[in-house]
Amino acid sequence: QVQLVESGGGLAQAGGSLRLSCAASGRTFSSYIMGWFRQAPGKEREFVAAISRSGSGTNYADSVEGRFTISRDNAKNTVYLQMNSLKPEDTAVYYCAARNGFVISTSRTAYDYWGQGTQVTVSS
Repeated sequence: QVQLVESGGGLAQAGGSLRLSCAASGRTFSSYIMGWFRQAPGKEREFVAAISRSGSGTNYADSVEGRFTISRDNAKNTVYLQMNSLKPEDTAVYYCAARNGFVISTSRTAYDYWGQGTQVTVSS
């Protein structure tokens, strides 16, 4: 099993930046595909970005492509989400997730472990 703890959320102005971090427990972090999802009030949780076990492969939602960057440091058991050019519509609770598998998935049902979430609020 793996436990995930997100940090780095907060308030930003439109056009600004934030970096989210997700620290994982355990010694097998590098065996998990990692993903970021978000959920805005009244909406379903949606895929944001995911990264392969080695970090060589990534996948992004169209809405964040070119603005957000996912990365990981397997030595530190941490995955990051660098968010630039933030928009008010990026406001949501952001969740880190881990998936047992070999292929990146954009489906939330494919992920086995979840963090508690961190709030990101972007003001216009």
